[in-house]
Amino acid sequence: MGLTGGVASGKSTVSAILAELGAVVIDADLIAREVVARGTPGLDAVVAEFGPEVLTPDGDLDRPAMGALVFGDPDARKRLEAIIHPLVHARSAELEASAGDSAVVVHDIPLLAEVGRAGSFDEVIVVDAPTDVQVSRMVEDRGWTREDAESRIAAQATRQVRLAIATHVIHNTGTLSDLRARVEEIHAGLAARA
Repeated sequence: MGLTGGVASGKSTVSAILAELGAVVIDADLIAREVVARGTPGLDAVVAEFGPEVLTPDGDLDRPAMGALVFGDPDARKRLEAIIHPLVHARSAELEASAGDSAVVVHDIPLLAEVGRAGSFDEVIVVDAPTDVQVSRMVEDRGWTREDAESRIAAQATRQVRLAIATHVIHNTGTLSDLRARVEEIHAGLAARA
């Protein structure tokens, strides 16, 4: 099962609820950090490709420096993704294999629509919120400027693209209770089929 949603859609909340319900959540963002931690072959490969200037003085990946390097350069971003994505896929497969046959396994992949991996899952949950709601959440809850919020949304797949890959849609515009009820309903169906 894949799980995705645009920035400030509530995907992280849905992921946490699924974990509370007993699902094994495999978080692609956490794994992406893990595979380039200090001392890993992944970090060595990033440094070999981009140079030591992407390291902090302590020898960790300097995420802001790396982001500045690849944000406006599609070629650099592709080179970075060519290093990180295979490592993330391999680690995700290990975690899924260790989960057991009867587990509900959810791959939390924020950019699932963007990387074109939706077809590798039997089902995909898309957490959806209207763009104006996303912007309001980023401005009010995260302290972003409206321009930064709109820029982040524009850099991701459109709502229509995400909704097109959905097996299940969670419209997150109501209360937390509403959200939890919808997640419980989906989880119950998944557990029954596991």
